[in-house]
Amino acid sequence: MSANSGSAVGLLSYETLVHAVAGAMGSATAMSVFFPLDTARIRLQVDENRKSKSTPIILAEIAKEEGLLSLYRGWFPVISSLCCSNFVYFYTFNTLKKITASSHKSRPGKDLLMGMISGALNVILTTPMWVVNTRLKLQGAKFRNEDLQQTHYRGIFDAFSQIIAGEGVGTLWNGTLPSLVLVLNPAVQFMFYEAMKRRAGKGGRKISSAQIFFIGAVAKAIATTATYPLQTVQAILRFGQYKGDGKGGVLGSLRNVVHLLMDRIKRHGVLGLYKGLEAKLLQTVLTAALMFVVYEKITAATFKVMGLNKKLKH
Repeated sequence: MSANSGSAVGLLSYETLVHAVAGAMGSATAMSVFFPLDTARIRLQVDENRKSKSTPIILAEIAKEEGLLSLYRGWFPVISSLCCSNFVYFYTFNTLKKITASSHKSRPGKDLLMGMISGALNVILTTPMWVVNTRLKLQGAKFRNEDLQQTHYRGIFDAFSQIIAGEGVGTLWNGTLPSLVLVLNPAVQFMFYEAMKRRAGKGGRKISSAQIFFIGAVAKAIATTATYPLQTVQAILRFGQYKGDGKGGVLGSLRNVVHLLMDRIKRHGVLGLYKGLEAKLLQTVLTAALMFVVYEKITAATFKVMGLNKKLKH
């Protein structure tokens, strides 16, 4: 079989589709469970005047001021974006994994490269959805910073329409530069996840759900801590109320990223770059861990129904 036909098999494989659907379902399930933690995280990142308190206190304040349901504000657009994003990521990652499986032994470096390619494609395709859901998630929020203005969107499609009409199509890709740099986050996560899973499953040992949960949690904690300052910049740019120097293109985007990082340090010190990290770690680590458990269970059950002998190992 030629290289081209092998690539086509990997791209159109039913097995790859199962991984993609399982990844999307796993992420949607996990995010729904821990969604309030993400609400606390984004408030701390965007609203500079909100004091960085413990996550339970932040959640209690939001619920008291805006109602209990405000903790789940923006759930549908976030879940929609997450499903699309993880479908693209898992599909691309497992396609690359399948194509290269026969010729190269699994290595952390290869996993990292595949993760970065998958992440870059994911960013380019799904950034507009994340820009919209960031704004919808913060709509109606009671900000401590009076400079932040309220938005008035009636839903996902109205938000797309208003942003394109009022700010231009390019606005939908706000935060793309830090997002492209942040492909290191899931890439590092998957590199550690795959490496630890291979070690745990060495010698054909079956990996338990508890082990998968722990491996997923550790991998995500490492990736999140390493890239958190850029995640804060990404959230601010997606919210769309930082005007920058008005220059477009890659150079203008780079200036905005550097300026936001330096301004944060000037105002709050180096630790200001990590404001909201506690909420982010709680949300993202628990979400990623649960996502991997659901993902592995769905793929294992599906492959069993298909008659394929797939264990929780690769």
